[in-house]
Amino acid sequence: MVRGPGGDDREPRSLGELHRSVAVPRLPTFWRRLFAFAGPAYLVSVGYMDPGNWATDIAAGARLGYGLLWILLLSSMTALLLQTLSARLGIASGMDLAQACRAMFPGRLAIVLWLLAEVAIVACDLAEVLGTAIGLQLLFGLPLLFGVALTTLDTFVLLFLQSRGIRLMEAFVVVLIVTVGVCLGIEVFLARPDLDQVILGFVPSLAGDQALYLAIGILGATVMPHNLYLHSALVQSRVIAQTPAGIRSGVRFNSIDSVVALSGAFFVNAALLVMAAATFFKAGATDVVEIQEAHRLLEPLLGSRIAPLAFAVALIAAGQSSTITGTLAGQIVMEGFVRVRLRPLARRLVTRGLAIVPAALTILVFGEQATGDLLVLSQVVLSLQLSFAVIPLVHLVSDRRFMGQYRVSRLIASASWLAAAAIAGLNSSLVYQALSGWLEGPAKGAVWPWLTVVPLTVGLAGLLIYVTVVPAWQRRRKKVVPSYLGVHGKADMPAVHPAEPPRLIATAVDFTGADPAVLSHAVMLARAAGSRILLLHVVESGAARLLGAELADSEAHADQARLELYAAELQELGVQTTYDLGFGDPVEALARHMLEHKPQLLVLGAHGHQVMGDLVYGTTVDKLRHRIRTPILVVPAAPAEPG
Repeated sequence: MVRGPGGDDREPRSLGELHRSVAVPRLPTFWRRLFAFAGPAYLVSVGYMDPGNWATDIAAGARLGYGLLWILLLSSMTALLLQTLSARLGIASGMDLAQACRAMFPGRLAIVLWLLAEVAIVACDLAEVLGTAIGLQLLFGLPLLFGVALTTLDTFVLLFLQSRGIRLMEAFVVVLIVTVGVCLGIEVFLARPDLDQVILGFVPSLAGDQALYLAIGILGATVMPHNLYLHSALVQSRVIAQTPAGIRSGVRFNSIDSVVALSGAFFVNAALLVMAAATFFKAGATDVVEIQEAHRLLEPLLGSRIAPLAFAVALIAAGQSSTITGTLAGQIVMEGFVRVRLRPLARRLVTRGLAIVPAALTILVFGEQATGDLLVLSQVVLSLQLSFAVIPLVHLVSDRRFMGQYRVSRLIASASWLAAAAIAGLNSSLVYQALSGWLEGPAKGAVWPWLTVVPLTVGLAGLLIYVTVVPAWQRRRKKVVPSYLGVHGKADMPAVHPAEPPRLIATAVDFTGADPAVLSHAVMLARAAGSRILLLHVVESGAARLLGAELADSEAHADQARLELYAAELQELGVQTTYDLGFGDPVEALARHMLEHKPQLLVLGAHGHQVMGDLVYGTTVDKLRHRIRTPILVVPAAPAEPG
């Protein structure tokens, strides 16, 4: 913990060894900046294609064919929205989600939220342990228990990558993601799905007895709570200027990164579901729900030895990539919620140990066939914790005290609350179904569940109500946030949006010594922006005021001839030029020209006829400024050369 100059506690850096470790080029080159920002979302995306998702995708495809593709798409869009909010929180506030929750809630409640987050991370790691062990068994024939023990070795791979910096870690994960994508692409190619049925799968429907249950399972398995903590910390690994332009740029490029990475995760999950539909559902094998069974049936159904091999390799790659992000998320929540920092080795061993123990016990007591049920249980645990991450996140990004001028708009906030409500409702339904089935089945008639599990579930429901209601009440009361939040929650800085280059520059001339300076500035701007110039002159004689455009005297003809000469000169200088002649009062005439031609800039000289001089320096300048919305550039005449 660090003390600030005024005695206030300063929030420690999130992932201190990786914080602001990747430089971002300041050159305005889109692709170079995008490449510098790319990475965090890819680390996050692996959580959306971990072994825990495989069981739900395979079961949905085997039982209902392509019918739940639309649920998968909807879940992925929800995940994209939440991950974008998480990245915005980290960039704008300088805190990860765990740190921000500790700032928003009382200390004891922060500890409870930390424990829930740890349980979710262990549950996620459990799915990764089982997935990797199953993959090793399918590929090399290793006993499942031996494969579970072997997964401890990936701890050292992670430590090596973390010691070499975030970019190497990101590159390693991208290689694993590509491996998963290629392998599943082979599966889909061999399965030869019906493209018409694939398209129909995106039409919303819930046909079938188990459609609702499977839809809830897909949603619960797709949106991962630990990813929200992780993303808000990983985006801080980039050196982002703490200015409105820098923060907007960071949010923009990280949003693009999220769209690309999570779209890849969607296609991986869709490939699993499509493969299961085109292979198992088509063959009538609708009872395939376990990964081992799916692997066993691939070769006889597809008639290719490559299919089960690619399946096993993809499963191992998915498990290994998810392992890396789960460990980082554990480090983030421990440091953020309770400010306890362990060495990476100790943190990794604790998380992996807590995951291996239930996996090993399940295999020893119930046998290898029970691993499928354990995978499903891990997803139920994740569903329990999900709302405790999503709801605080939506509160934070909507709160000006934490986000300042970077809080989300009302439209995005409304969409986020709708997503949070859907997640809470569907996951609560899933938990209720699981709990009811358990109480009516294995635990029927027993007293101890009503003394343990049921009170725990009720307590979690009460906690969910608290984290939903209390932050809104505190915001309404304008409760002061901790002093270590920095400047973003206290003072706003005007956001600067670079204007679009003018396509047409109107230039008023009066045929005096002010014209050279006016035309020189207009040509300079036109060349720089590739603009056209519109020359304007107002005939302001008494006759012009009376007759207007009907005037055809010698002054009007002479002024038009001069405009033609000016236009020809500017054409020679390489600027496309047109002209127009006005009559009468200069303010009225110029206002009409602005309305008719709609230029993006008006250039005026500082000297000329008396009326034009008044236009710039006198009271009529305000009349013109209030009459038009076009920006005005006032150019002073060049000083006369000494004679």
